[in-house]
Amino acid sequence: MNITIRQLRVFLEVATRQNFTAAAKALHLTQPAVSMQVKQLEGVVGLPLLIKIGRSIQLTDAGHEILQLCRNVLQQIEQTEQHLQQIGKGHQGRLNLVVASTVSAVATKLLASFNALYPGIHISFDVTNRLGLIEQLKNREADIVLMGQPPENLDLKTEAFMDNPLVLIAPPDHPLALASHSISIEQLITYNFVVREAGSGTRLAMERFFSEHDKTLATNMEMNSNDAIKQSVEAGLGLGVVSVHTLEHELAEGRLVIIDAEGFPIRRLWYLVQSRQKRLSPLAERFREYILSEARHLSPNL
Repeated sequence: MNITIRQLRVFLEVATRQNFTAAAKALHLTQPAVSMQVKQLEGVVGLPLLIKIGRSIQLTDAGHEILQLCRNVLQQIEQTEQHLQQIGKGHQGRLNLVVASTVSAVATKLLASFNALYPGIHISFDVTNRLGLIEQLKNREADIVLMGQPPENLDLKTEAFMDNPLVLIAPPDHPLALASHSISIEQLITYNFVVREAGSGTRLAMERFFSEHDKTLATNMEMNSNDAIKQSVEAGLGLGVVSVHTLEHELAEGRLVIIDAEGFPIRRLWYLVQSRQKRLSPLAERFREYILSEARHLSPNL
């Protein structure tokens, strides 16, 4: 097939955004120019790649195949460009780092110190939930992902790089915060909890913890971010469980306290994850080694 790189770039934008106008804006092209590139690609392939349903567009089966081709080819081109750039200019290149929201505070510190060593690099830093992390691993969009328990159904290389204790938090005037003894699990389940959305790493760890003790977690409120959990707990909407790494400011300002409770902290690990199908650039490999070397210095004493 005589497919051009330009056609692949245009089709990737259209298929990803499912909108010709948005794709044209992102590519700094006119909409007719984008439409023409897609039509030419369909002519080369010999099959329709997109179908219109109302105002939206969807991929045909052939379109899904070409989308995967776009990702594979353009990722390989980008990796080759990065390697050539590194050879020609030394410590130059682009790092695509994607992290779970609970890891973002630690990741930011690591990035700051790494960037001080290599100020010429360009960093793409994306903070998302577990489903977003898994999607980027599937599509091999990220160089490195920092997350909790990695999925088991993907071909991944995983390395534990840091302890991630999950602690029980409450506002300082909560009855449990005033207790002079460790709180039993039986006492905990009489209180309501504010929890992360279904499928998040923290939520899964909480559910596993209470299930192992044959207890059911009482909750009527879900939040889609760590910050929302902390704010809700501070407002008195319930107890919460979060990574201790996310509490630096709230603890220092006395807005939240860590509760001494049976089984807490829940011991977990953070992992450095990469797709085995995507070769790391020299820059990404250097950052991987930096994380494995330096992250241990940020681990809390709990």
